[in-house]
Amino acid sequence: MAFTPLRAGAGTGTLLAVAAMGCVQLGLAVSVDLANTLGAAGIAWLRLVFAALLILVIARPWRARFTRRALLTCVLLGVATAGMTVLFMAAVVRIPLGTASALEFIGPLGVAVASGRGRARLWALAAAAGVVALTEPWHGGVDPIGIAAALGAAVCWAGYILLTQRAGDAVNGLHALAVSFPVAAIVASFTITPDVLSRLTWPLLLTGLGLALLLPVVPFMLEFLALRRLSTAAFGTLMSLEPAIALLIGFTLLGQVPRPLAVLGIALVILAGIGATRSGARGTAAPQTAALATP
Repeated sequence: MAFTPLRAGAGTGTLLAVAAMGCVQLGLAVSVDLANTLGAAGIAWLRLVFAALLILVIARPWRARFTRRALLTCVLLGVATAGMTVLFMAAVVRIPLGTASALEFIGPLGVAVASGRGRARLWALAAAAGVVALTEPWHGGVDPIGIAAALGAAVCWAGYILLTQRAGDAVNGLHALAVSFPVAAIVASFTITPDVLSRLTWPLLLTGLGLALLLPVVPFMLEFLALRRLSTAAFGTLMSLEPAIALLIGFTLLGQVPRPLAVLGIALVILAGIGATRSGARGTAAPQTAALATP
């Protein structure tokens, strides 16, 4: 397994990447509690609406020039973002945060395995064993809807990464988000019922604004800065640890005590993520857009 050397400032980059993952999981933990008021789709929609407004103010996409192909890519990126956000929220209200995060991570892991060569593809076996340990198909107590939603979010996350790479080749990353997030907010609006609007209060709106900052605005900024200091392989390795952070946040903030097999499954998925990233890295050039500040 070839290890890519870290760039200068790797220590700072590591802290930034870990802080980004912490923001994501903290935002998700708070969202789980709020889902009791607005529902999973409602809180996902509220986060996307505020994220779209914040990104529009920051990026001002009307100053950018988009080709027709680039604009279509950004629109599709928005659809993938909406699917990933809504489906993952539907998962975390039914299954533990650590389990949902590990299952969703199958998406980027699948992209890494598919784009890798040789040994990189062997890590799919470890990931498959991890999924079996997480879902325990022989055990009737696992919520099938939660599992299906997490795996659906994984598919959307894989599409999100591929579309982000394509968009990053055609347009500045922030400008791409300034199109994709409004599209995601519009798509997510079709998943809520009219009574969600009647349940909105000023405190909930302020909380939604705070959640949009925690997830995805601040994590995206932190990851963008981290990518300037870390190699692609180093960044991907760090992001493979996100299911472990989700497990810790779920345990400390939500009181979710993991089963031994779930811990083993998460460990296998993390190991597969690190192995696939290290074995199949595309050199040391970091992408210009962070593709992981989600869901």
